[in-house]
Amino acid sequence: MARLGELTASAETRVLPELVGRWRLAAWEITHGPDEILRPLGYDAEGLLIYTAEGSMAVQITAADRRPLGGADPLGGSERQRAAAYSTCLAYCGRYEVCGETVVHTVEMSLFPDWAGARQVRLFELVGDRLTLRTPPIAVGEAEVIAELRWVREAAT
Repeated sequence: MARLGELTASAETRVLPELVGRWRLAAWEITHGPDEILRPLGYDAEGLLIYTAEGSMAVQITAADRRPLGGADPLGGSERQRAAAYSTCLAYCGRYEVCGETVVHTVEMSLFPDWAGARQVRLFELVGDRLTLRTPPIAVGEAEVIAELRWVREAAT
């Protein structure tokens, strides 16, 4: 298993060439305490993560089979329809850099407004065409929560 220390990051941009490309979501799981594993957008969630050589990144994850809003206006639909669409999608973009054994996403824009301007830190493992990103442990009440996202590199076309 390749870890960050075994890979070569650019000193100028702190970009890791091995991360550059398009990645498809294989699984998103949240470990909640010692016994509970959640799939926030279901077992068949879909996602795309892009890292560029210039240090930009973008990610979007959606539940499968989302209901259409029923019109041509992307801001249309009822309040209930928009709430359902919002709650079945996670998206943000910005810059990234490699720091130690982590990749840090500096969020510029996000569907979740609270993340705009924030840094999202992810521990990572890179094995061949598989990338795993994990959040550091987060205290939620009495439990410890860790989100793990597993990605598979898309073949270059």
